[in-house]
Amino acid sequence: MPLKKPKTVPKIAKARKVTIDKLKEAVPNKRESEIEYNCKIAFKFNPVKKVQQYLFALETEKLFSSMKYGITTESKKDKKVIDISILGLTPSQAYLIEPGPAKSEVFFEDLYGEYTVNIIKKDGSINSAIVDFNLFKKDIKLLKEFLPPKKNNRKFCTFSVDQRNFAFE
Repeated sequence: MPLKKPKTVPKIAKARKVTIDKLKEAVPNKRESEIEYNCKIAFKFNPVKKVQQYLFALETEKLFSSMKYGITTESKKDKKVIDISILGLTPSQAYLIEPGPAKSEVFFEDLYGEYTVNIIKKDGSINSAIVDFNLFKKDIKLLKEFLPPKKNNRKFCTFSVDQRNFAFE
């Protein structure tokens, strides 16, 4: 028996756009703390734009051996707050595959003084650090790492200043 020809085109549900503000409002489920990500902060000179930038390099703790992955992120900078949300992992095309962590780089310009850096996971967990940027002294100081006061927050990210990879003009 043949199938009936449809008279109308079926509607496909649209994916909801997840914004940083919606992720901040979400309350995560209670889980055990486990370090999953490392956030390394450094100076990086962009030779194309000829601009000094600040690099936030996110890496996973786990190593991937069969494919090369990247971390999908979204970032937002307000007055003295930098929000970086981790949206997920994406496979990247590479001919040579070697074991390594998933990586992502987020760049900012014109940071001076103390900023609160928030790393936000898709479930709503937030890890924060207070970082002091001083381009004139060519110095970045990690002042404090903390969990914001929110129900069921857990430690999933470490912060560090990567002085070995500082790049200046």
